[in-house]
Amino acid sequence: MTDREPLLDPVLDPAAMRKQYRAEGLAEQDLATHPMDQFARWFEDAARAALHGTIYEPNAMVVSTADATGRPSSRTVLMKQFDTEGFVFYTNYDSRKARDLAENPHISLLFPWHPLARQVIVTGTARRTGRDETAAYFRTRPHGSQLGAWASAQSTVIASRTELDTAYAELQARYPEDEQVPVPPHWGGFRIAPQTIEFWQGRENRLHDRLRYVAQPGGTWKVERLAP
Repeated sequence: MTDREPLLDPVLDPAAMRKQYRAEGLAEQDLATHPMDQFARWFEDAARAALHGTIYEPNAMVVSTADATGRPSSRTVLMKQFDTEGFVFYTNYDSRKARDLAENPHISLLFPWHPLARQVIVTGTARRTGRDETAAYFRTRPHGSQLGAWASAQSTVIASRTELDTAYAELQARYPEDEQVPVPPHWGGFRIAPQTIEFWQGRENRLHDRLRYVAQPGGTWKVERLAP
């Protein structure tokens, strides 16, 4: 197959893939005054869909960062908290995303709730959570996940899977199930303070509804409608 030869099987051809969104629309008068209240409404819908097996991990979000030179990178991360101050996730502070954020705090989040024909796209800035907040969340993690935070030097090159498994086994022997695992000093949270939050609702004929909240001075929000 040459670079320009099209795929003949429509099942495999991206250009032939079509999905008509027949969901109800999103109108300005139906929005909450504060974007995080609107997010709470949609997140509840996504969480209820997950109970029925329609969505897998509704708190999964694509986190996009860029380093000091502007080179971007993206990965899927689990959102662990949201409130009026924004969104929180946890990671190794030596990971690529954390190193990016240390150089460039601007960040984008994307919640891809495809079965509901919905997306939420967030832009904002990230800052580290306090150590008390980090420790409180770390204590809620399963014992194995606590050990995993120590075992993995996230984003670094390792020789083999065996190296990772050996590190985990050593930690497992050092901290058995009934023993408290200390919070790694290189691990913690990021809180994203949103500057824009877009609610994307799929509609027929690709005429989607896109309503974006934009932060204003004084803590208020302006709503803009974007062309699909």
